Amino acid sequence: MSPANEVRKSKAERTAEAREKARLIREAQLKKDKRNKLLIGWGIVAAVVAILAVVALVVTTSIRQNTPIADQGPVPANGNVNGGVTLLANTEVKSTDAATVDIANVPAKQDAPNPVVAPGAEAEEGQPVKIVAYIDFICPVCKRFEDTYNDSLTGLRNEGKISLEYRPLGFLDRQSSTNYSSRAANAAACVADQAPDKYAEYVDVLFTNQPAEGGEGLSDDKLKSLASDIGADINSCVDDKTFRPYVKYSTQLASNTGITGTPTIFIDGKQWDGTTDLNADIQAAIDAKA
Repeated sequence: MSPANEVRKSKAERTAEAREKARLIREAQLKKDKRNKLLIGWGIVAAVVAILAVVALVVTTSIRQNTPIADQGPVPANGNVNGGVTLLANTEVKSTDAATVDIANVPAKQDAPNPVVAPGAEAEEGQPVKIVAYIDFICPVCKRFEDTYNDSLTGLRNEGKISLEYRPLGFLDRQSSTNYSSRAANAAACVADQAPDKYAEYVDVLFTNQPAEGGEGLSDDKLKSLASDIGADINSCVDDKTFRPYVKYSTQLASNTGITGTPTIFIDGKQWDGTTDLNADIQAAIDAKA
């Protein structure tokens, strides 16, 4: 039918069609508004859930990191009751008997002993010269000591001329907001316990990745991943803070012994004062023993 022959709609019909069209438009707009409100509502819910999850993680992490540490606990395998792990040639670590520590048994604090006599710092009869190093993994001077002497100490170790015992402490926990010194020392103890052949390498890794004083320090996840990178799985050990009582004990023992800072170094029981060449002093001890 041509346009000319179309039946012309009445005014009432045109008005009804316009009203129907307007109604459909309103309904569509209402549906769109309702859909947008739902999307906004779910977006707000999702955002709140995400925020709560972050808050929960922060709170959980804070609680885990700042939970009071017990006074008693195990000594790591290959660690000793003086707080140390002794490195021999190459990747070998001196094995030790199973033991536990209790901070109630720490000897009483000495009054400014001079010279300081560190427990177990002298070499046993017939053994190579023993170097004992009290360290803190957030201590910049300790890192400088490692950067300066690590190669020579490693060489003497590998030649069987010395043993090197690290005694990591929590002295500088106050220099981070998460007790980083003790957490790092615990992680190192975990490596000594779980993967002793990786201990020397892990000590190097911790100093290479040393955080700045005053901040949070490396997270537990980072401490675990650094160990994983070198083939040591310490995840559960770090999460459970297995050797934090041991670090607590070792730190108190060092303080009561008269150790006032890190690094503090002993050569066969004699404290190195830092004013002479360490390598020369060690060589003199080696020559004397020979």
